[in-house]
Amino acid sequence: MGEVTELLARWNGGDARALEELMPVVYDELQRIAQHYMRHERSDHTLQPTALVHEAFLKLAGVRAPDFRDRVHFYGVAARAMRRILVDHSRRRTAQKRGHGAVTFDLADAPEGVDDRMDFVALDEALERLSAIAAQPARVVELRYFGGLSIDETAACLSIAPATVKRHWAFARAWLRRELDADSP
Repeated sequence: MGEVTELLARWNGGDARALEELMPVVYDELQRIAQHYMRHERSDHTLQPTALVHEAFLKLAGVRAPDFRDRVHFYGVAARAMRRILVDHSRRRTAQKRGHGAVTFDLADAPEGVDDRMDFVALDEALERLSAIAAQPARVVELRYFGGLSIDETAACLSIAPATVKRHWAFARAWLRRELDADSP
């Protein structure tokens, strides 16, 4: 069992000290995930990667009954927390500006060449709709694109075959393109 998985098991078991020991061990990887997210944000964004890591960790620390299977699962949940933080931040900013200067995402950096530009909030809403009809492909997008996980890491996190991850990834990308094109003016 790796150090992260061991600390997660202790935390799952109610050991509060394990959470304190976990942060320095996972910090660099959380920072990498945050930097991946922030590459897609506007340059004058008020939230910096370090603040995003800290907010996400606070959200995770607030979980009453943690149940993290292993480090890959933990990083997937952390990526989801970061996504939620950025979506909430984007919604607040858009509400303040009444739609001016909407945040866009360039998915060109996504694995396997997704090349659409889209509004971050629109992407989140489309992922929620996808999740309602096909939860696992939506989760694959979240882990692959937002979490930066490889196909094998995503497969391990979801306990499915890498070939299934590839199929879900292809389906989800095509579905999101169609859905986001339909939402465009």
